[in-house]
Amino acid sequence: MDWDSEFTAFVREQSDTLHRSAWLLVGDRERAADLVQETLVRLYPAWDKVLRADVPIAYVRRSMVNRFLSQVRTLRSGEVILADLPDRGRDDLALTRALDRELLAAPLATLSPRQRAAITLRYFDDLSDSDAAYAMGCPVVTLRSHLRRGLAALRNQLDRPPGQACPDSTLRSER
Repeated sequence: MDWDSEFTAFVREQSDTLHRSAWLLVGDRERAADLVQETLVRLYPAWDKVLRADVPIAYVRRSMVNRFLSQVRTLRSGEVILADLPDRGRDDLALTRALDRELLAAPLATLSPRQRAAITLRYFDDLSDSDAAYAMGCPVVTLRSHLRRGLAALRNQLDRPPGQACPDSTLRSER
C-alpha cells in the first residue's frame, strides 16, 4: 500500500474518533473539524514518520492536542474570535449523535485547556493514564493532577442548581 492510500485509510478509520476528541477540546463542531483538518494537513508531509510510530493514532492525537494548546496560547495573545456566523450549514446527524454530550459541553469549556485535554483523552477517548499523559506530553503525575482538578471543577459545575454562578477562579485554577 502506498503512502496516500495509508493516509486515506487512516483518515477514514479514525475520523470519528478524532472529531469527537476535537469537539470535546474546543466545544464547537466547526472549530473541531478545523482542528482535525489542520492537524492532518500538518502531518501529511511527514506521514511516513507517523506510520513508523508504534501507535499512529497516538501520534496524531498528541499532535492534535499540541495544536489545540498552541491555538489557546495564540488566542490569549490577542487574537479575537468573532460571533458565530448565521449560516451553520447542514447538520451531520452521525456526528451529532456521536457528540451527544451537550450536557457536558458548557462545563467542559470552563476548564483550563490542559484539564479539558486530560479529561477528553482519559475518559472520552478511554486512554490509559500513561497513553493520555504521552498524548499531552507530560508525566503521568501531572496528568492525574489535571484530571483531579478538572473533575472537581466539573462536579462543582454539575452539582450546582441551574443559573447559580460559579466563581471563575475555582474553574481556571491551572492556566
